[in-house]
Parts: sequence; structure tokens; C-alpha cells
Amino acid sequence: MVEIELDGKKVEVPPGSMVMHAAEKAGIYIPHFCYHKKLSIAANCRMCLVDVEKAPKPMPACATPVTMGMVVRTKSDKAIKAQKAVMEFLLINHPLDCPICDQGGECQLQDLAVGYGGTRSRYEEEKRVVFHKNVGPLISMEEMSRCIHCTRCVRFGQEIAGVMELGMSHRGEHSEIETFVGATVDSELSGNMIDLCPVGALTSKPFRYAARTWELARRKSISPHDGTGANLVVQVKGDRVLRVVPYENEAVNECWIADRDRFSYEALNSPDRLTQPMIKQAGQWHTVDWKTALEFVANGLKGVCEQHGAGAIGLLASPHATVEELALARALMQGLGSPNLDHRLRSHAFDHAAPAGKARWLGLPIAELSMLERVLVVGSNLRKDHPLMAQRLRQAVRKAAQVCALVSQRPDWAMPLHAVLQASARDWAAALARVAVAVAELRGIAGPAGTEGVQADETARAIARSLLGGQRKAVLLGNAAAHHERAASLLALAQWIAQQTGAAWGYLTEAANTVGAQLVGVLPGPAGLHAQQMLASGALKAALLLGVEPGPDTAADGSALRQAELVVTLSPFKTNLELSDVLLPVAPFTETSGSFVNAEGRLQSFQAVVRPLGETRPAWKVLRVLGNLLGLSGFEANTSQDVLAAVLPGVADGAFVPAARLDNTIDAAIDLTPAGRAPCVASIYQLDALVRRAPALQATADARAERVAREQGVCA
Repeated sequence: MVEIELDGKKVEVPPGSMVMHAAEKAGIYIPHFCYHKKLSIAANCRMCLVDVEKAPKPMPACATPVTMGMVVRTKSDKAIKAQKAVMEFLLINHPLDCPICDQGGECQLQDLAVGYGGTRSRYEEEKRVVFHKNVGPLISMEEMSRCIHCTRCVRFGQEIAGVMELGMSHRGEHSEIETFVGATVDSELSGNMIDLCPVGALTSKPFRYAARTWELARRKSISPHDGTGANLVVQVKGDRVLRVVPYENEAVNECWIADRDRFSYEALNSPDRLTQPMIKQAGQWHTVDWKTALEFVANGLKGVCEQHGAGAIGLLASPHATVEELALARALMQGLGSPNLDHRLRSHAFDHAAPAGKARWLGLPIAELSMLERVLVVGSNLRKDHPLMAQRLRQAVRKAAQVCALVSQRPDWAMPLHAVLQASARDWAAALARVAVAVAELRGIAGPAGTEGVQADETARAIARSLLGGQRKAVLLGNAAAHHERAASLLALAQWIAQQTGAAWGYLTEAANTVGAQLVGVLPGPAGLHAQQMLASGALKAALLLGVEPGPDTAADGSALRQAELVVTLSPFKTNLELSDVLLPVAPFTETSGSFVNAEGRLQSFQAVVRPLGETRPAWKVLRVLGNLLGLSGFEANTSQDVLAAVLPGVADGAFVPAARLDNTIDAAIDLTPAGRAPCVASIYQLDALVRRAPALQATADARAERVAREQGVCA
């Protein structure tokens, strides 16, 4: 450790640290713009100049390495004078448009100008003008004259997102931050540039001019999208969500969120919102009150039970639903006596579930992804399926980690890959078997049963050599691997490879509550129908769809449900109009309390941030009342916390569920025959009902590419 004196305090920091790091440790604030704890040091704003004893001139705290015995003063006359001089230069060209700037009230330049700026400028020359740029539907670059060239946005793209979409062109007063040859900013993490900008140069295009920052109430929540469980701050004016920004949680999402976490809130204010219960009569939809709707559903379910038996009723639940909603959905089906329930909506195989009461999971804490040295990713479009996990692996690669992939197309994960084994999705089991055989060859042992006669190729050997090196390792199965017809074989092979190489293994998990749905037990009972059978067999006479849209959410289109006598959709949106007989308006994540269990098994609870829209009600309350109308036991809970305590007792908010309930082991025969169908995978902005209805997200390059692929009949 190196000891320095900072404003009279003794501070110890590791060798190689900068004065800024010592100040952070000591709790001493040094004004700055370009410095950010997650980005490389640029030292181009010079606002952090400090007085270093024996140095002839002030030194930038962010770029001055500590030395033993160094004496630094951050508030001496010399330091303050230098900082004020820098502020004067920064304000020479900055426009005086604070009254209309979206950054007003949370602007670093505005705040520091109060302490370090003068009362008037000595410069009378005209301020420079930088013309606006159109970089896509998410980021506004309308006022680039405000830019102070801190280059945070440039470094973020290059170092965190992995794509240098912005750069600085020209020199001197002609310098500009812009995209290359007029391109748009298309990174799935691009919205973080808005947060990083210390002035109002980069702002949110959907939020632009919607409200002043001091008018917004800030409430903590959890992302309802992928398995990361990103922590959010939802900003509200009245009862309308107007902005979503990250809530820093180093163990989960650090200080970043994906664009779908940030901009999907637009769907909450969509004209598609369902605000009152509706019943279809003679082919026409009619608005009714809750009592009428729920009694209609209860009587319909009773009638189906009496005429066809409870086995004719089925429930499909979205893995984006909360733990509490899923628990009551399962209790409802148990009370009715039906074993037909499932959350595995996109799966083509159902033989690789965890043992009863347990769940498939990531296999290691999310934070450890940044520290891995060897990784094999199987069947994932990692960058688009799991943007924040991809970002962590990108940081591992920057520290010399080796990432290998088994995919059907050459991946663009914005990171260098050590080896890529390309194979048709239908042949992934055979391709992964080649890696297992290569590991066996290198270790001088027999391969796993079922791989006899398989020959390793050079790419498989390169992956095997990589996994046999290093210390911290993982074999990770993506969404396509989880939905694959040979999912059990892929998991068995991944398990064998991981055990022989000393790696962790598990699933990246598709949805916000994939792990929670398994823990709660939203899975078929003995002789129960799984999701594919319920959607395609026509065996159901009554179906409950909890947050499910057959087609976009499922591997089968659900047309067989048209044969059912009663189809009930619980959704925040007017959807499934042709399939359904009843629409019940249930609250999205911002209008209800609940919990998600993320990929690493961490339980995270949240509260409603706004009142429910119209007659919308939380789904857990709707299910509780429905259970009461049906005369079922176990529907006495008064709060969502009561429901949670019953299904996951003793697990505190932010804590991991017991390790005994997280299990990736499997004992399955390995089948290497080609799959009959390609796996069904949702693209980045088709994952759930919210992102599908967010206009800004649907205008992005990723969404446009997906629409073209669908029109051309290309499977995602």
C-alpha cells in the first residue's frame, strides 16, 4: 500500500492508484467531469486539478499516480484558482439555455458552475454552434453545442458496450462528438450514455421535454425483462411513468441498465392498455365490472370441471410474472384439481426440468462473470439475449479471459472470441459432444456415454484446451439451448464438460422470473400437459393465460385454443382478442408489488410506483378473489408479502434462495440425433409484452431487422 497525505488526512491506497482514487477512499470530493469510476482515464476536462506539493503546476487528480509520502491539497488557493480557471474555459462556448435544458436540475456543469464559475464572462466573442445529429430513436443529440468533450460517451461505447459508435472528429474549437459517416447509435446499452453525459448534450429522446427533473418522484423497482434483475429507479409525475434510470447495485447490474430496461416504460402509457374487464358475447366485446367478469370466469371453470373434469383446464403463465402471481396461479390449478400448468412457453423439450422444488439457474453469482478466465457459451445470442451479462463477460475478456461459443451463426458479441464452433442449431448436441470428446482426449479418459464414435475437430480441441486452462471457468447455456429439442442432452454434455474441467455450469435464463417460476412449481403435475400440448393439442376446454400472448410468447401459435369453451386472458393489454372470451386487466410491474428471482437465485422485491390505471388490479389480487369465488382454500393472503412468505419462507429481499433449491445436475441419456425443429427464441425487442409495445424500442435497428427477418420467414 502507498500512503499519501490528502488535505491533512493520511490515506492508504494500492500502488498504481491515482489521487482521485485516494480522494474517493477518504471521502473527499474533487470536482470533475471526464472521470468515471467504470471508465478508463482520459484527463481531458482538467476540472480535477489539485495542488501537489513540490509540483510546479496543478496536477489532474484523475491522472496523477500516488507516490509514497505525496502531499496533496484539494482546497488550497492554488487548486481553487486552477479549478475556477478551467470552469471559465468550459463556459466560454456553453450556451445559456439552462431554462429549457432537460439536464437542468441534475447537471454536473450547472452544479459546479455555482461553486467555481464567475458571475460574468470576460469573453464577448460569439459562442460556437454545433449542428444537431440524428443518431436514432433513443438518444437525442439536438443540442451538441452544450458538449464539453469529456468523452465519457466515447469511452463507454468502446469499453463497456464494446462498440465505438461515437468518436471525436476535428481539432480545437472545431472538435465534435459524432457517429462515423452519419450512422445511428444501435448498441443495446446505448441509453447509459445519457446518464454518463455530465451536461445536456446527450438526452433521452422519448423523455425529451416531458417534465422537469425536480417534478419527478423517484421510486426503486426491478426490471421485468431478462434474468439479470437489473435494479431501476422509476421516475414518476402524477400517476404516469416518464423515465427509468439505473439504481446502482454492484452485485447485479453495477450502474448500467439495458435499453429495454430503460425505454420499455413507454408501453405503460400505450393506447393498447386494458383498463376495464371485458367479456365477449356473440362475437362482440363488452365492458363489464369486476364482479360480473370474475363470476363469469368462476362459473365457466366450474362448468368445465363438471362436464369434462378438471383435466380439461390448463394454465399458461409468463415467466415474467411475479413469484406471488405464479404461486397463486399454481394454487388455483391445484385447488381445481388440474395438473396442467406451465411457464416454459418457448420450449420444444420438457425432459430437462430440475427436481421437484428446485430450479435450474446460472450456476454462479452474476458478479463473478466479470472475473471468469475461461467461458463456453452454448446456444445464445449473448449480446442481445443478456446485454448486462454480456457486458460483464466483455470486462473479463479485457482482462485476458477466453470466451468460446457454440452457435449456428458467427456471433457479433462485441468482444474477441477465442474459438467459435459453428453448427446448425439442429446439430448442437453432436457439436457439443465433439467438445466433450476433445476434453476426454486431452485428459486421457473416456468420453461421456453416448458419444462413442464421435470425432473431435480442431475447433473442438481449441475449446477443450481453453477450458482445461485457467482457474475460474463456466459453461453457460443460452435461451436457444434451453428451448432446444435436445435440451436434456445439451445440459448433460455441459455438465460432463464442466465437471471434467473444473467449471461451473448453468443457464443464463430467459425471463425475469424463470428461476422463480421453477421454485414456485409452475410445472405440469403427474400426467399433466406441458405448454406445447396445451397450445397445440386441442385437449383443453378452458384455458387461463397469465400474461401470455400465444405466438409472440410461445413456440406454438395457440390456434388450438380456439376449440376451448372458455379462454381467459389476464394481461395489462388488449390482446388475444380472437382467442379469448374474457379479458381481465392486471397490473404491469409498475402498478403492483411483487418479487422476481433472477438467474443467480437472488430474490428481489419491489413495490408499485404508481396507482393502477383505470380498473386495473394486481394479478395476485385477481387470482386470490377468483380462488375465493371458487371456494378454494389457501387464498386468504391480504398482501403480496404474505403470499411470498408462504412460498419462499425465510428468504429476505436481496438474499439468495437456499443453495439446496438451486440445482443444475441432470442424469439423462445423451441423444445426438439431429433435432426436428430449430429452437424458438425471442429477439431482443420481442421478448415480452412491454418491449413489444414500446415505440422507441420498435424503431431501433434491432427491431427493424427482426421485422425484416419475420417477413422473410427467417426463424429468430
